[in-house]
Amino acid sequence: MKKAIYIVIGLLLLAGVVFIIVSPGRQASGQLDSFATCIKNSGATFYGAFWCPHCQAQKARFGSSAHLLPYVECSMPDGQTQTQVCINKNITTYPTWEFPVVGTTTDATGATVSTTTIVRVVGEQELTDLARETGCALPDSTGTTALSTTTGTATTGGSTVVPQ
Repeated sequence: MKKAIYIVIGLLLLAGVVFIIVSPGRQASGQLDSFATCIKNSGATFYGAFWCPHCQAQKARFGSSAHLLPYVECSMPDGQTQTQVCINKNITTYPTWEFPVVGTTTDATGATVSTTTIVRVVGEQELTDLARETGCALPDSTGTTALSTTTGTATTGGSTVVPQ
């Protein structure tokens, strides 16, 4: 009887380890710290609400690195109204990401002028999409840095519409 209990406990431990290793969207503790910091330093902004399941899922993709994201809470504590910053930004769906895209143009005098355009995407974003939008390098599953792709736009995943 004792032997059977040890076998069951061993199998449960093994199953738990396997689950942790193969769980999709989960990252090892701190594995994405540099990626999340790079996203923040890129000028990107992640707007969400504490009650939004898609926002929670987006944060979960970063594991313990989520606190490093450029997150702006849009919901007031009552869960019914928005913060003024999100009203001013016309954030109507969660999660919403904004990415600055810096470029240049020529003014009427022929001078080159720097421009910044904001690209907005809604819904949960894959880490690869965030890497592409920000130009940040995404660590691969071994913890080494993989080069990101060129900047583009994407709208993927689930989103939650702000209650009116």
